[in-house]
Amino acid sequence: MYKLKSITLLGILGFSIMISSCTKTNSLTVGTSGNWVRRSDFEGVTRSEASSFVIGTKAYIATGYDGTNRLQDLWSYDVAANSWGAQLANFPGVARNSAVAFTAAGNGYLGTGFDGTNRLKDFWQYNPATNTWLPKADFGGNARQDAVGFGIVDKGYISTGYDGNYLKDIWQYDPAADAWTQQVSMGGTKRSGAVVFVYKNKAYVTTGANNGSSNDVNDLWVFDPTVATSATVSGWIEKRRISNVSTDTYDDAYNIVRTNAVAFVMGDYAYITTGSNGSVLGTTWEYNFSTDVWVAKTAYEGVSREGAIGFSVSDRGYVTTGRSSTSPFDDIREFHPSETYNAND
Repeated sequence: MYKLKSITLLGILGFSIMISSCTKTNSLTVGTSGNWVRRSDFEGVTRSEASSFVIGTKAYIATGYDGTNRLQDLWSYDVAANSWGAQLANFPGVARNSAVAFTAAGNGYLGTGFDGTNRLKDFWQYNPATNTWLPKADFGGNARQDAVGFGIVDKGYISTGYDGNYLKDIWQYDPAADAWTQQVSMGGTKRSGAVVFVYKNKAYVTTGANNGSSNDVNDLWVFDPTVATSATVSGWIEKRRISNVSTDTYDDAYNIVRTNAVAFVMGDYAYITTGSNGSVLGTTWEYNFSTDVWVAKTAYEGVSREGAIGFSVSDRGYVTTGRSSTSPFDDIREFHPSETYNAND
């Protein structure tokens, strides 16, 4: 089993999870607009379960699994030029897949994952100005794979994942102190292979698998670090479910539940695409932060896949790498949510 994703902190002392009061709509909102445009193929070898972080106007992709070997290489993608730079300094930790990565205080961070035998908890900082890696304090929780990681302002977070058991803890990393602090765990379902996306300095965690099944995971949680001010105060709020569980019609067409998917944010909307739920998927869903409602968009136009990477740079969203069955990929596509589908690009 192998996967990847993002960063947060948690604790199990007296927590109070706040569940948002959601008013439900009675209108069914489903569309299929949007266009995927192929961009310059990823420069490295085909792979899945890689890790990525964004610094400035560049996305960085490292590690992963090519179907035979676990990897340590690092590459950068310049969105404005639609080009990949020369290979950067190799990740110095053991080769791995299903790690997490995030950006905090202008640097990239990568850690955890699976080396083919062991789950990992080492943690590294990448400095883009010097193209160098430095070892940092080991991740504070159990060694794990298929977690999620994210950065908010000058802190990083790792949450969820799999250490032999499914998890929902969250840990905060302070780069200035090079130290980890556990915070109150996410409510709801334990999971691995989830997605995370950040909007207005809040992190949204959803999808994933629990006890081997993505069907068990249909909750969406929002983490606000300004509320999680101590190890006993929860920063989590639950939003509407991502499957058809209400008595209203807004969720009648939902088929968002999946694992090992990707997510990215563009403007005031988030997008989830690819992944698997019994078979690999290409369906794409748009989340409206203001209404807490999802609508279907044009499906991913490449081969359906799981274990891909999703990222946004300068308000532009991309999906690259991943695998379908056992075949890994190196193509990259940009999503234009307001354009009309065009099969010729």
